[in-house]
Amino acid sequence: MNQKYSLVALRLLLIAMTCTVLGGCHDGPMYGLKTMNPYYTMWAWKKDEALGVTDHERLSQIRSLSGQIAEMPEKEQDFWADHLERIIDTDPSPEMRFHAVHAASGLKSSQKSLNLIEKGLGDESIKVQTACCQSLGVRKEPEAVQMLAQTLGSTTEIDVKHSAIAALKNHKGAMPTNALRVILEEQDPATVYLAMDSLRDVMDQDLGNDPKTWIAAIDAKQSPNIPGTESADVQIAEKDARSLK
Repeated sequence: MNQKYSLVALRLLLIAMTCTVLGGCHDGPMYGLKTMNPYYTMWAWKKDEALGVTDHERLSQIRSLSGQIAEMPEKEQDFWADHLERIIDTDPSPEMRFHAVHAASGLKSSQKSLNLIEKGLGDESIKVQTACCQSLGVRKEPEAVQMLAQTLGSTTEIDVKHSAIAALKNHKGAMPTNALRVILEEQDPATVYLAMDSLRDVMDQDLGNDPKTWIAAIDAKQSPNIPGTESADVQIAEKDARSLK
């Protein structure tokens, strides 16, 4: 481990040890007051520093790790992946979990990265869930697209839905196209507009701002009348028929 990464490692490990000794560093019931009143915040930091590590320093270190982890050798990434998992699983601060998920998106190991992001998708914090969608937009694996499509179909949170739609624009193929096609039939104009914007990148074409035009174009590509193509319903039906034989 080189000197730059060793320094980050040492500081983060000291932070983790200090938080354990002090019974956990987290956003307490006065968190809203801290964020609203900068004078209280500076006073609180000085007081916290007398006892140990502050939330401000913890966030500074996880941000530093998030910005460096993609450049690390895979062996060092594996070391940090365990720490990121503990943060995502147990850290009481949504902000820490948010940055841990972003750091996970830089891992070279597809399995470890996607496993950590999947954990974050189940987080109670909407901010962490949206970070997961953003991270899945960075990953190139088919599993990342599948997770985005599943999130899009299951979430009831509009911010998470919009994050998933925006992330799908970074992918190509039938899966993101079909996931976004469903959104075109929704009633919310902002959501539909965002889906059309993502489809411009997914399909590499601009069909304007009428969702019906996009739906017609997508359905035409999947028409069984076009040689070499089949609709999703036909493919599913044939698969079910084969399984019964």
